[in-house]
Amino acid sequence: MKWIVWIALSSVSVPAMAATSAAELNINTLWVVMAAALVFFMQAGFALLESGMSRAKNAVNVMMKNYMDVCLGSLIFWLVGYGLMFGENFTGFFGASHFALSSTTSVEAESWDYTVLLFQTMFAATAVTICSGAMAERTKYDAYLIATCVITAFIYPVFGSWVWGGMYGGTGWLAKLGFIDFAGSTVVHSVGAWCALAGIIVLGARTGRFDRTSGAARSIPGHNLSLVALGGFILWLGWFGFNGGSTLAANAEIGLIVLNTQLAAAAGATGALLFSRMSKRPVLLTSTINGSIAGLVGITAGCASMTPEFAALTGLIAGAISVYGAGWLERRRLDDVVGAIPVHGFAGAWGTLAAGLFLKDNMFDPSQIAVQLVGIFSAFFWAFPLSLILFFLIDRLIGLRASTQHEQQGLDFTEHDEVGYPEFHQNVTYHREL
Repeated sequence: MKWIVWIALSSVSVPAMAATSAAELNINTLWVVMAAALVFFMQAGFALLESGMSRAKNAVNVMMKNYMDVCLGSLIFWLVGYGLMFGENFTGFFGASHFALSSTTSVEAESWDYTVLLFQTMFAATAVTICSGAMAERTKYDAYLIATCVITAFIYPVFGSWVWGGMYGGTGWLAKLGFIDFAGSTVVHSVGAWCALAGIIVLGARTGRFDRTSGAARSIPGHNLSLVALGGFILWLGWFGFNGGSTLAANAEIGLIVLNTQLAAAAGATGALLFSRMSKRPVLLTSTINGSIAGLVGITAGCASMTPEFAALTGLIAGAISVYGAGWLERRRLDDVVGAIPVHGFAGAWGTLAAGLFLKDNMFDPSQIAVQLVGIFSAFFWAFPLSLILFFLIDRLIGLRASTQHEQQGLDFTEHDEVGYPEFHQNVTYHREL
């Protein structure tokens, strides 16, 4: 049999081998571009979920932030971020080439570079949009966009280079240690969440969110839970591209990756349900959907290296963490409008640890667990302090928080001169005098 295979291979001409390579490139490109489209569609999910969890008077503002952070983030990541993240990385800390990517050494390499840039641009947009929901309803629009540019250009890609860098030479220092984060539980989600945590600390809570005397939390419900549910479904769908596309190849691994993604999301919602019941909390739609998203975040690191039963366990625990984490933040009077920090930060950290705990064929290896912990803490101590400085400087220079009057009036009107539901805001004149 070996001889038959050898004769068959030896009879394949050079042009035929080149054609096979070109065909593989075409198939892989098609898959990654489709996956990028799914990840882009996640922005619609974030916009619907965040808008639905906010009050009607801020619906346009939330949508505008989600729309423009994709637009600005795409341009900034192409100009600067991609080079810092994936360029030649011989220091182990940041890339130093392929800024404003426009041409490479060969047609084939150039085509593939463009494909990877497209896919990774969607990841950068996902990381930064996590801040939008947490900081909703009291952030100045221009201040948020400035923060978006800095996070996309520097904070996110530099940490990403530590884990995924060196596509054109060199290796990130965390990658050298053997850190596992297949599709970005920490690189994308935790980094975005730690930036959001810094943002809400500098901003402070929404007016009326906590009682001034007792500190007790007051509920400020979102205006449209149907949008929240629809956004959750769209995010779930998009995550198949987020995790599956991270193979950067159309191969048989995608089946396990997407199955693990599905199981973790379903288990995440179940974990939120069970934890809510056990802790005698109401079983909320928002908590349930956040639980499924936490499951998706949790499995993102280990979706390619876990067996299905451990993917489900990872999602189950992530869902419980999202409910507990929301309460933990509330007790500390930290106002995260959509629960982004427990969902993306806490569940992302757990999922990254789980990728080391439940590593297929090498479970509960102390050295791998130690490496995972190093990566988790490195992400926090990189993203959080830098973001805290960033938001503090923005606050000092141009102001980060909208005035109390504007917050009460609604940022749709004060920031954009329009309202999302004009028939319900007839007392607001949104046509300014010329």
